Amino acid sequence: MTNRDRWLGVVIAAAAAAGGSLLLRETSAPPVAAAPRVTPAQLLDSNIAFYEGVAKRDPTGGMALGQLALFYMRRARATGDYQDVLRSEAAARKSLGNRGAHNTRARQALAASLLSEHRFGDALGIAQELSERDASSAAFRASVGEIQMELGHYDDARASFASVAGNTSDLSVAPRLARWMELEGHPDSAYRLMNASLLAVIDRRDVPAEQKAWFWLRIGDLQLRRGMMDEAANDYQRGLAAHPDDYRLLTAIAKLEGARHRWQKAIDYGERAVAVSFDPATLGVMSDAYAALGDSAKASEYAHAMEIAVSKQATAYHREWSLFLLNHGLRVADVLAKTREELKTRQDIYGYDALAWALHASGRDAEAHEAMRHALALGTQDAMLFYHAAAIDRALGEHDVASAELERARTLNPYLVRGAGE
Repeated sequence: MTNRDRWLGVVIAAAAAAGGSLLLRETSAPPVAAAPRVTPAQLLDSNIAFYEGVAKRDPTGGMALGQLALFYMRRARATGDYQDVLRSEAAARKSLGNRGAHNTRARQALAASLLSEHRFGDALGIAQELSERDASSAAFRASVGEIQMELGHYDDARASFASVAGNTSDLSVAPRLARWMELEGHPDSAYRLMNASLLAVIDRRDVPAEQKAWFWLRIGDLQLRRGMMDEAANDYQRGLAAHPDDYRLLTAIAKLEGARHRWQKAIDYGERAVAVSFDPATLGVMSDAYAALGDSAKASEYAHAMEIAVSKQATAYHREWSLFLLNHGLRVADVLAKTREELKTRQDIYGYDALAWALHASGRDAEAHEAMRHALALGTQDAMLFYHAAAIDRALGEHDVASAELERARTLNPYLVRGAGE
């Protein structure tokens, strides 16, 4: 990269930070038309290309590789490109190999990439190391709590989140703490915390558009799980206004429209989402939508595409895919074996829910009931959990209990369980 290219990169970055309003002029020449505005995605790609060049010229350095690893993870979140997750891990490991001391960026990127790969045990070790190196950082403690929560180490997670309960204004803490509140059965408190965080970032020009969109996504997801469907739809749309064609929001809207049985809208949003990212969950929604419209060929095509998308991920087990198979009565024995295997290292409530549903599909409802007891242990207010519990208890002849569970599921999400158990 020439000095002129570096200078141009600085100018582009400054223009983006100024909202694209920076206009350069030479006093000896007449004004020229402003260059096309640089999009956030283009700026991110430019930064990645710059640090790739630096790392190539100095392969024994540490800091450029650490920054590159963080940029790869940021692009992975924005585009859903799993290869960027793997690139982030590789760059972070190489950075730490070159410079083990005072290299927080690389450790953060490594923890984030391992978390995205669902290698939770490895991610926890890195996160704990970060927290031990900087015991004053609430963000690092919250990151530890997040991974403990994913692993199902709930007593440890409870302690970690208690230690950051006074740091709700920290935007690295609040979303993780809100998710913990939701899991513990306090969705209204979680919503209030996430809403305060959203208000704190919505007008900040230093916060990337994809991050603002993520806050709208989280708010919408919370509204959806609280049974507030219209509010969720509105939040998702406001997120798209902040970051058009965000595949995460498009997928969320496709799911919502599918839950409402608005099948063509689910397909339309799903097509927009998969044009950006070949996401397995979106493909499953589209398969169900086409099946509901009577197009079995298309439904089969998207189900097959979902299987291909899952197979290309490093983590062989994918919960969306497993639930899709169980809901369609497919490969039940295989899914049951995989859920049992995953629970050896990850005992979270949704792992137990998947096991319970697989056991129910296998006709082993007494065992399913025990697994479902673990899934409901935290008091999480999730319609899917109550729906699964109702089906299992009904199969066991516990009709009064099943009716109460089904009613709770309907209260939380009437579209999800329309006609269930009747």
